[in-house]
Amino acid sequence: MATSKRRRLRPGRLVFLIMALIFIVGTLASAGYVAYAVSDMPAWNPSALENSLPTAIYDKDGNLVTRIGSENREPIKLAEVPQVVKDAFLATEDDRFYDHYGINFRSLGRALYRNVIAGGIKEGFSTITMQLVKMSYLSPERTLKRKIQEILLTLQVERYFTKDEIFEMYLNKIYFGQGAYGIQAAAQTYFGKDLKTDQLTVEEAAFLAGLPQAPSTYSSYLNDGESVEEAGKNPDEKYQKHYDLALNRRNTVLLRMREAGKITEEERAAAAAKPLPTREQMKPISYPYPYFVDYVTEKLIQKYGADMVYKGGLKVYTTLDPKVQKIAEAALANPKNFPSYKPDKNGLPQPQGAAVFMEPGTGYLRAIVGGRQHKYQRELNRATQYQILKDGRKIGRQPGSVIKPIVAYGPAIEFKGMGPASVIDDVPTSFGHYTVKNDSGSYRGLITMRTALTHSVNVVAVKLLNQVGISQAVKFANGLGITTLDANRDGLAMALGGVSSGVVPLDMAGAYGAFANGGVYVQPHAIIKVEKYDGTVLDEFKPEQHRAMKATTAYLITDMLKSVIQSGTGTRANIGRPAAGKTGTTDDGKDIWFVGYTPELVGAVWIGHDTPKPMNRAYGGIYPAMIWREVMSKSLAGLPVRNFTRPPGIVTATVDSKSGLLPGPNTPPDHTVTDLFAQGTVPTEVDNLHQVMEVCAITGELPNEYCPDRITKVVVKLPYQVPASVADFAIRAPVKTCTLHTANGIDPAAAEKYKLPTTPQPEPQPETDGNKETKPIGEDSWLPGTTGFNNLDNEVKKEFRKAAKVKEYLRDRFN
Repeated sequence: MATSKRRRLRPGRLVFLIMALIFIVGTLASAGYVAYAVSDMPAWNPSALENSLPTAIYDKDGNLVTRIGSENREPIKLAEVPQVVKDAFLATEDDRFYDHYGINFRSLGRALYRNVIAGGIKEGFSTITMQLVKMSYLSPERTLKRKIQEILLTLQVERYFTKDEIFEMYLNKIYFGQGAYGIQAAAQTYFGKDLKTDQLTVEEAAFLAGLPQAPSTYSSYLNDGESVEEAGKNPDEKYQKHYDLALNRRNTVLLRMREAGKITEEERAAAAAKPLPTREQMKPISYPYPYFVDYVTEKLIQKYGADMVYKGGLKVYTTLDPKVQKIAEAALANPKNFPSYKPDKNGLPQPQGAAVFMEPGTGYLRAIVGGRQHKYQRELNRATQYQILKDGRKIGRQPGSVIKPIVAYGPAIEFKGMGPASVIDDVPTSFGHYTVKNDSGSYRGLITMRTALTHSVNVVAVKLLNQVGISQAVKFANGLGITTLDANRDGLAMALGGVSSGVVPLDMAGAYGAFANGGVYVQPHAIIKVEKYDGTVLDEFKPEQHRAMKATTAYLITDMLKSVIQSGTGTRANIGRPAAGKTGTTDDGKDIWFVGYTPELVGAVWIGHDTPKPMNRAYGGIYPAMIWREVMSKSLAGLPVRNFTRPPGIVTATVDSKSGLLPGPNTPPDHTVTDLFAQGTVPTEVDNLHQVMEVCAITGELPNEYCPDRITKVVVKLPYQVPASVADFAIRAPVKTCTLHTANGIDPAAAEKYKLPTTPQPEPQPETDGNKETKPIGEDSWLPGTTGFNNLDNEVKKEFRKAAKVKEYLRDRFN
């Protein structure tokens, strides 16, 4: 039987077939992918290389405010560009630009190798022509498809234009940060130089050549609010980090220039030793409503990136009210609205100020003013910007007493069922090692929460925070958009504005807006809608809101804050229509505030030195209140007067003003108060603090057997004693027995012990010299000359009247 032989496949032939198959499949796949990339590649259009489209910003009525992106651009011929600038760009971006046809295959091979090793696109190989194509036609995404499109379009550009034409378009089109497009605008912006007439130094050319790789990053140190000289003395961590980043980039360019033979080692070393440009060298940029536009620009860049914002042709519809913005800018620019101090070393007026005005119901920001003057695009915006530390914490300015409704009074009403007529004892108080003091140095005794908030009594605020609990207070504040509080770091001092991380006017306006809006917090925002240049809607922004407190809580706080303006520390903010607000002054007057609102508008005003320092005779009830009044009265002029809407669940009741309970049989008529309550919180118990007691008619103490005259009087009896310096000491139940009267008559030695307090005299009116206060006044107690101070004077005089009679008797008896 015959057998057949099986034919074997030789190994060499097998390898060849496999390789051929791989090659065919790879070729087909590559061809297919290239075809896929070409299918939606932008059409070749030489005019696309010429200009980018600016972003248009509109106000609340749809009127054009300004355009950003194209305003700071001035084309220049390549022949007018200094050679040192050309050398810097060629050495940095494309050292073989004039030798290749748009693709540098040496760089391509190196990039392919490193990307394969890295397992992804980690290194590019873009030439100047490829960068021009990317800026003109393509998105910034890093994908193989986009790179194929970039290469194909680059070959088209190289066929259509000369090298000098490509280089000129590149230098005129590229973005340099700080709103500068093109090399001419960049030289003017950073150095105040015109390339047509001025020569750049080597280090200046290197700085500009280093920016296009990451313009916003390498120029960000100029936005950190410090000059090079200041940073050298006291470097801010964030500023120094950004400065070093830009310095290293500039010096890398210098090194490449030396390697390319454009400069010598001596020139490189000399240039590397020079500092970077400062804000003082930069050309001022002028455009309308600059702080508002800057804020909008920052928000857009955060969401869409600088490329899209500055050259994407966006249409941005904002909440800006030009009327309110102009009024606010004028008020912040008026030196009469500020304490008088010399400008700082950079020529900036000090103290600085900031203000935010917002519609409470919508969260629409109507005006933002971040300083007394504006010089540079996207400069420090004191109204909206926190300083961000390395650990992520935000640092603002100390709020002083404007924080009291947020961390003390609001939580007490919301969580503890308290109200304007609840009574707190304003007496010397300590919590462990922490002793609370009132700014005035005096204590009023048993007072209602309304009285305490009206006159910004420190002791009461801290006691309320202690009752509520710090964690509960922080939670309440978070619901109002105040996220910088730290329960562990700040402690009970938080009630007085001891907030280690501080706040900014934007957040304070948002928080107070919730009181004006019936307890609903609406996040402040400035952008309503963003469209592409062709009208396609990219985003529409709806107000982010949530209920932060009961409507009754918001109304009770509002009603108490109305008293602040009517008769308390904020009388200078009175605008003749329903308004509520709070003053704030930190230790030594380093930060002074007024935050207030009407049903239509809420505004937060801050004043302080950029480098915090005391401001003598400066208080939140003076300068910030004056600015707030000016803006609000002019902005609301002509509008019908509206009152705050009273929600269901608010009732009126009369209670004892010393116990907060229902009046009892011994409650004197002048110790009752009628006020507002949330339904269900009206007390049901009857006052038991007022008691009838027999006392010595002369000393007011418990009588002994020798006291000749005794009277029966109504006193307030509490289980603890207070110092005689407390304002209502004379009406409190005595605990000591009279030692003045003895079996032998008046004891002269004992008489010396009865050093009763004298009736306080009204503080003098502040003398003024123009707008400068020359007499100190105590803002967060009672301002002299206001109805609040007059009320204090009358109240204390009444409480001391009987004590004065005793002193008169003793004087007559022993003289």
